[in-house]
Amino acid sequence: MTYEFIEYPDREMLVIDLANQLAGDLRTALSHSDRAVLSVPGGTSPGPIFDDLCAADLDWARVDVLLNDERWVPEDHERSNTALLRQRLLVDRAASARYLPLYAPYPEPDDALAELAKPIEEELPLAVLLLGMGADRHTASLFPGADQLDAALAHDAPTLLAMRAPGAPEPRITLSAPVLNGALAKHVLIFGAEKREALESARGLSVHDAPINAVLDGAKVHWAA
Repeated sequence: MTYEFIEYPDREMLVIDLANQLAGDLRTALSHSDRAVLSVPGGTSPGPIFDDLCAADLDWARVDVLLNDERWVPEDHERSNTALLRQRLLVDRAASARYLPLYAPYPEPDDALAELAKPIEEELPLAVLLLGMGADRHTASLFPGADQLDAALAHDAPTLLAMRAPGAPEPRITLSAPVLNGALAKHVLIFGAEKREALESARGLSVHDAPINAVLDGAKVHWAA
């Protein structure tokens, strides 16, 4: 497994450079295909990148945007990642992109998997992928110890899985490892010493102990303190 590790002098430089790289990858994808899928993480870390990327000069009407994973809460819930995307990515020029949701109004995510997966599967493979990583070496909702982790890591995994994990307050829905790993351009964003140490300590561990290892091969990892 090999990946490119890019260290930046500060977070501001990382944000500018990574946003430019994502926009360039999308332009390349659109030059070869009618549409391109961009999959991004939630949380606070990618927000500044979204603030830059949304203004990129490209044909956003041909871009489909979806999250790597989502908490099973309505869009107006304070823990919804969709709300973040609508505020910081799907604005400016990127307002014309099509959003592919990972939430539908069902009590449990298991009930909505087929419905939500269908429009995603029509656009696969992912053209451009941005992932985050937790200090426990999880990515998307592929958590060590999660109830459906084995199924999500399998080579024949479905597109979407419901996921419940220790420490996660609500159920989640996530893209599977094969879908994430099949992206044409893969980027991982991490900040701080703790996450750099977590990434370095993932070497040699199984994908069950370090799910990030399922998607690192061929990726660019962007890090700043």
